[in-house]
Amino acid sequence: MHAALLCAPALAQTTLPEVRVLEQAERTGAQLRLPAQTASRTGLAIHDTPASVDGVSAEQLRERGDVGVAEAITRTVGLTSSASPGNGGLSFGSRGFVGVNSVGVAEDGLAAGVAAGTISYPADAWGYERIEVLRGPASLMYGSGTMGATINAVRKQPSRERSVELLLSGGTDSTGRIGLGATGPIGEVLSYRVDVYGQRSDGERALDGSRSGKFMGTLRIAPTRDLQIDLVADHSLQKPSRYWGTPSLNGRVVQALRGENYNTDESVIRYEEDRLRARLRWRANDTVTVRNELFHFKTDRRWRNIEAYDYDPAAGTVAREDYLEILHDLEQTGNRFGVDLALGQHQVAAGWEISKARFRNSSNSPYRGASVVSAVNPQHGGWISPDATLPRFDTELRQNAFYAEDAWKLSDRWVLLSGLRRDFYDFSRRELVAGTPFDKDMGGTSARLGLTYKLDARTSLYAQYSRGHDPVTTLLSLNLANRDFRLSEGRQVEVGVKQQLAGNLGEWTLAVYDIQKNDIVTRDASRPAISIQGGSQSSKGVELGGVLRANAALRFEGNVSYTDAQFDQLLEAGGDRAGKRPLGVARQTANLWAHWRIGAWQASAGTRYVGKRFANNANTTEVPAYTLFDAALHWQVNANTTLSLIGRNLADKFYTNATYGSQFLVGPGRQFEVAANLRF
Repeated sequence: MHAALLCAPALAQTTLPEVRVLEQAERTGAQLRLPAQTASRTGLAIHDTPASVDGVSAEQLRERGDVGVAEAITRTVGLTSSASPGNGGLSFGSRGFVGVNSVGVAEDGLAAGVAAGTISYPADAWGYERIEVLRGPASLMYGSGTMGATINAVRKQPSRERSVELLLSGGTDSTGRIGLGATGPIGEVLSYRVDVYGQRSDGERALDGSRSGKFMGTLRIAPTRDLQIDLVADHSLQKPSRYWGTPSLNGRVVQALRGENYNTDESVIRYEEDRLRARLRWRANDTVTVRNELFHFKTDRRWRNIEAYDYDPAAGTVAREDYLEILHDLEQTGNRFGVDLALGQHQVAAGWEISKARFRNSSNSPYRGASVVSAVNPQHGGWISPDATLPRFDTELRQNAFYAEDAWKLSDRWVLLSGLRRDFYDFSRRELVAGTPFDKDMGGTSARLGLTYKLDARTSLYAQYSRGHDPVTTLLSLNLANRDFRLSEGRQVEVGVKQQLAGNLGEWTLAVYDIQKNDIVTRDASRPAISIQGGSQSSKGVELGGVLRANAALRFEGNVSYTDAQFDQLLEAGGDRAGKRPLGVARQTANLWAHWRIGAWQASAGTRYVGKRFANNANTTEVPAYTLFDAALHWQVNANTTLSLIGRNLADKFYTNATYGSQFLVGPGRQFEVAANLRF
């Protein structure tokens, strides 16, 4: 059986075993036998792919009580959140690299253009079968901006079997959620999948409330077994919390002010997304399968806030600055064409991707405005700026990418995975108020060569070498100051072990990696006022994760990581950063979950540890380490209904998850939620 999994053509052509494997993985938390769709287009299983691939299933989300993509994926090994209101909430750190220019986010393998350092979709986990992550350089699959990792949300698919799932929940801070998912046939040719979700919460402080809702719809047309067309339409609207952090004093958060918010009564944060896709898969014969995806995305974002706070303990006041209003108008249209070839012992995937993104940035730059309010129970007041909000610049990015991958089954024990990709970027910027317009061409080459050796049917050893690239800043927001910079290039060497335990008792994985990234922006040593490319950053680390079924009733899931990251060469305005740890990087992380089932009841308990991080590259301001405890109690009333009591941060730990300017973003305190999950 396991030898057959090495055969990529068999994986690509058979679907029913994959469904059974997925169902078993959901029940046990195991995943090595699942297709490595986030890591390769060749159909290899995770067990046979020479790369570090991990994920969280919809069933694990339910067990743990996780509702957001960020919550879910930061349970995986080594991944931390660096989310803030200014970056859309989907900024992460992995393997020593932090932020939206180094950790990508995709849905069903398609990553949208990143504008002005912001990714805001997908935020809610409802409607997804799995949330997966590929660690290390992923430019071969997703293009630039993926040196640390890429997160991929895998949608639930239409089914010919009719079913409905419903979520109803409520909890602390007037939190409420409702989710509906439905799938089934329409006649002999059509099937559908619809997912609708909404949530609201008042939050822990003034102006901390959030609202969001989304619709996800797929209509599948399958006139024959060999032809499948999916028409996909999604809409999402988010209004996140308008909390920009708690003031600091001497580099430490002022805990006494954790319950205050110094934003304005007229503050706004709003993200609206519309996505359309048309996907085709045609199996021409046993050798050739053709894939094509046409897509159009539209994103509108708006921020209007007071974002900088300076605490004066003697006066008991907070000085507020940075009255910002910023609008993003982003549209992206593209097409992805691919061909899969089953050629004996080779499974080849090749394709061409093309897209055009247009971005308009409007703002009230230079963001003047100032006021002073009481540090306790402040009067939030209105938002008044002496600067008009105007369209500032338009940019356009045209991308072409060509790639090829080959999974070569050398024998029953050996698999060689190789790939090559070339990205071409054609960028233009037009100033609408003042400034110099310019055009720029860029390009980057990505490659991967990996080898997997099966010691036996359950144990694989692997090694891989990969290359990728990151932009020095968000590609759609290049300005005159970084016009002459090229993409920063990096390489990774990784070795690892993947093993499934006998008797379906579990599985474990171990990865050891070394990443070197060059051409990061630094200061010219002889002319410190001039920025040049020539800096470098490196990261070495170990990641261990696994699942263990102690018996039929008790299951453990856990992981631990160690990351040694530093700047090898970096000059900033404040000094030499060589040997310093990059901001936002935790040296250690760990997660552990235990699930105990007795009859109709299941108790789940988990803990998460994130080590100390720094808020700047000088390593002078710390974001302290923290440990959180969560739990959930589930009662399966009948085959269709499960009631759950969920507790988050049970110890009511005070912790900060990130910084924004000089402020610290304080994490939520103790929360409880009651949920009902119904399936028909």
